[in-house]
Amino acid sequence: MKKTRRQSLKPSTPANGGADTVDNDDVSERIRNTLAAAIGEGALKPGTKILEEAIAEHFGVSRTVVRGALGVLESDHLLERKRNRGTFVAEPSIEQAKSLFEARRKLERLLLELVVMRATSEQLDALERLTDEEEHIHHHGDEKSKTVLSGKFHIVLAGLAGNPVLTEMLSKIVARLSLVMSLYEEDREDDCGADHHRMIVAALKAKDLAKAQDLMDHHLADIEGRVRLTEGQGDRHTFLAVLANFS
Repeated sequence: MKKTRRQSLKPSTPANGGADTVDNDDVSERIRNTLAAAIGEGALKPGTKILEEAIAEHFGVSRTVVRGALGVLESDHLLERKRNRGTFVAEPSIEQAKSLFEARRKLERLLLELVVMRATSEQLDALERLTDEEEHIHHHGDEKSKTVLSGKFHIVLAGLAGNPVLTEMLSKIVARLSLVMSLYEEDREDDCGADHHRMIVAALKAKDLAKAQDLMDHHLADIEGRVRLTEGQGDRHTFLAVLANFS
């Protein structure tokens, strides 16, 4: 009796099957980066509803891909899903704000310790040039540019510690604190963090860890001093934003 060749029941993989997955991953990352940047720069305020359909249309992907990207931002506490209402930019509570400030103070002190041990003179020179750019932006740039560059200083400084895990932790804390500042910050004119940053770099160049940490503590205390962590302050900011848009 002639034997017949047994056919495989496993479906063949399309030639471009892997390419679609790679493309979706790439777009998902672009969506996350776009929204995270908009939140960090204050363009997307706490409480703003995220429109999945608009994102899907803009990036040319399915809403499934969009939801995957939003899920990552939810896990980073930049977005929050409200049952039967959708996804919104997160609104940190007062207790969350206090915890974030405390975590940042502790983490930045540890990072400075590692920077003193590991950073090269060339890296510190580059960090100093960043403070020069900050000072220029302070005198000639807009508020958005100031905010972006000020946050960049701390992330670049963290990178000099040579510990990617700690750098990632600080990046996420700084991102969440941008929401805290949007909700609770009091108006302050003529602020320039570049002066503080420049003094911190000088202390690091001198290998004076204690002074660098004291300067960082003072700098972060100044940032915390700009917020009023009281009930109703977040609502006040939201209401003022509405008045500004419609008046």
